[in-house]
Amino acid sequence: MMFPQSRHSASSQQLKFTTSDSCDRIKDEFQFLQAQYHSLKLECDKLASEKSEMQRHYIMYYEMSYGLNIEMHKQAEIVKRLNGICAQVLPYLSQEHQQQVLGAIERAKQVTPPEMNSIIRQQLQAHQLSQLQGLALPMTPMPLGLSQSTLPAVTSSSGLFSLSSILASQAQLAKEEKASREGADNHREEDGDKSD
Repeated sequence: MMFPQSRHSASSQQLKFTTSDSCDRIKDEFQFLQAQYHSLKLECDKLASEKSEMQRHYIMYYEMSYGLNIEMHKQAEIVKRLNGICAQVLPYLSQEHQQQVLGAIERAKQVTPPEMNSIIRQQLQAHQLSQLQGLALPMTPMPLGLSQSTLPAVTSSSGLFSLSSILASQAQLAKEEKASREGADNHREEDGDKSD
């Protein structure tokens, strides 16, 4: 009778050992899955923030595109009306003046890409000037020390992306210029304190 009891106690110890091992294994797997869940949650949060940033950019580009489209239609309508006015006035001019006006109209219709780049730069500067006046910031004739050669040429193929990159680079330069001015002001204040 002693033999079966010892055998029973040995099997119960073995059962406890395997149950304990199983619990440890389950605990390790649970911790591993929890760590995976945490990393996936962080990645999901990062992707969600990137998605909201992309949506913000999309809305910004959409608004720019919509504004440019409206402006283009407005300019086309102005051109159409002015063309109509010219056509109505033209018969009242003398033959010599009619030829001059027709030549001037033909020259006006031939706009070259460099002229378009110049016009776009002027409009961009005027737009930035109005924005900066709204913010009450000082403005130099060419924004933030940029020369004509540093601005990329805007063509129809580059479209909004080049326009937005110009704005972004000028905004970055404005921040750097402001930081350098503040650093210079702080340096002057420190020199003034030392001289006292």
